[in-house]
Amino acid sequence: MHNYLSTDKVAELISQDYSLLQVMSRFNIPLGVKEKSIDEVCRANNVDTETFLAVLNFIGNGCNHKYIAEPETLSLPSLMNYLRQAHSYFLDFSFPAIRRKLINAVGNGSDNESALLILQYYDTYVSEVREHFEYENAIVFPYIDSLINQSHTSFNIDTFSAQHDPAAKKLTELKNIIIRYYEAPAGSYALHDVLFDIFGCEEELKAHGLVEEHLLVPAVKLLERESAVHKEKTEKEGDDDEQSSTLSPREKDVIIGVVKGLTNKEIADKLCISLNTVLTHRRNIARKLEIHSPAGLTIYAIINGLVELKDVSL
Repeated sequence: MHNYLSTDKVAELISQDYSLLQVMSRFNIPLGVKEKSIDEVCRANNVDTETFLAVLNFIGNGCNHKYIAEPETLSLPSLMNYLRQAHSYFLDFSFPAIRRKLINAVGNGSDNESALLILQYYDTYVSEVREHFEYENAIVFPYIDSLINQSHTSFNIDTFSAQHDPAAKKLTELKNIIIRYYEAPAGSYALHDVLFDIFGCEEELKAHGLVEEHLLVPAVKLLERESAVHKEKTEKEGDDDEQSSTLSPREKDVIIGVVKGLTNKEIADKLCISLNTVLTHRRNIARKLEIHSPAGLTIYAIINGLVELKDVSL
């Protein structure tokens, strides 16, 4: 077991454990690292050093629970980039390479029913993994992005965690079928070669699932708690604003967005608040100023120096 540090030389780490090349590739860190440290390489490639170290220490030590990083030390954007890149690796490189080797090892002719069934089994498995990864790319990661941007949705990470499957079980079954029941001629190097790749892919998929389970999920839960506190604070500020006749800084920001011709949704995105919060601010603005039209707000904003005439959408 080894606890990697930000000052460790990347080239030396790869020489000690070449499997760490996968971690580098999934953080989009190229080779040619010279004598640079982990921190220097991460900074040069816009990768959060603490997140890189968290994944490196966890995977490099066999996904040992002792090496699980504290969620507050992780950068979720960096971690999601790593996971997205892992999806591409499996779907676009590893799975197609294994399929080509399977065809070379067992054949795919119509007269070889065993080979056809093995390939069909493998293709079904890959389709299931692809569906799972697409769900993460289309639902889970955008949800995390929404949390980072402080916009709220009805989804939560427990929904993902409850149905999360590392997606390696079926690959394990295929490996066992070939080992136990598929009869191949002695000295079948191609079959041994593809089995070696299947073993490696199985381990990588397990590690991928454990990174999501033990690094991603806890970090997202922490962000969910912080987001809930922020939402409660924002709603309280909105209640306080309703009792006051003075515009808050946020209400002034909303007015600026309105007079510049932004929609409520565009204002929400620009200010990193929810659409409902924008609508609440607009109601408060109308009550406090007794101005209900964009044209009236434009005059107010120019007179009070919130915007200049050249910035106004007329």
